[in-house]
Amino acid sequence: MAVTPEAGGAIRADGTGAGGPPRAVLWDMDGTLVDTEPLWGVALDEVAAELGRPLDQAIRDAMTGTDDRTTMRMLAEYTGVAVTGARLDALHERIVERVAGILRESVPVLEGAVEAVRGVRAAGAATALVTSSPRRVTEVVLGALAGAEFDAVVTAEDVERRKPDPQPYLLGAHLLGVPPTACWAVEDSPSGAEAAERAGCRVLLAPGALPGAHGPGRTHLAALNALVDLAGAAPAG
Repeated sequence: MAVTPEAGGAIRADGTGAGGPPRAVLWDMDGTLVDTEPLWGVALDEVAAELGRPLDQAIRDAMTGTDDRTTMRMLAEYTGVAVTGARLDALHERIVERVAGILRESVPVLEGAVEAVRGVRAAGAATALVTSSPRRVTEVVLGALAGAEFDAVVTAEDVERRKPDPQPYLLGAHLLGVPPTACWAVEDSPSGAEAAERAGCRVLLAPGALPGAHGPGRTHLAALNALVDLAGAAPAG
């Protein structure tokens, strides 16, 4: 079975252990099901260049894994834009529109993503998509994930506080009618893993998880379809 339990995160071969099999699986989107992280980087590069100061590698590295508001603040400070709520919102809107435009041309679905979501549902677990991306971007991605159905979807507009705050995952579990402690969350970023953990979910890391996402009690999946085997004994609902 292609899973690597980290310290304190053992899962037995039958999928049980550390709280047992899930009643629901909550999926992150960017970097977990679709390879959209580079697109946000492209959009950031373009906007920074338009503002007169192309991003260097140091600021790119510093932005990696941060939440949207922090990224916009860093971009504003780096390019000399006044750091006000209105200006940060305007920067974010420009970047979101760039990313949505790229995705309308083609969505880079990660290998095994659709099959993994289908498999988890077939095993009897409820599913929710829990993303910090705006609804505009999420709807484009959902169109490309045809066949990967979700019982609930949580986007940036649905919460007041985004990851690493637990609110997105708490809402996802609530919409499914499942306690967070009976949910598994599949994540790739430090902020997302923290959000899921703070909500009470068990954290499983996608194959391409960022190094900073690893930690005690979090299980790394070598392939997304490994989750199907783990969730196979899950009770329905």
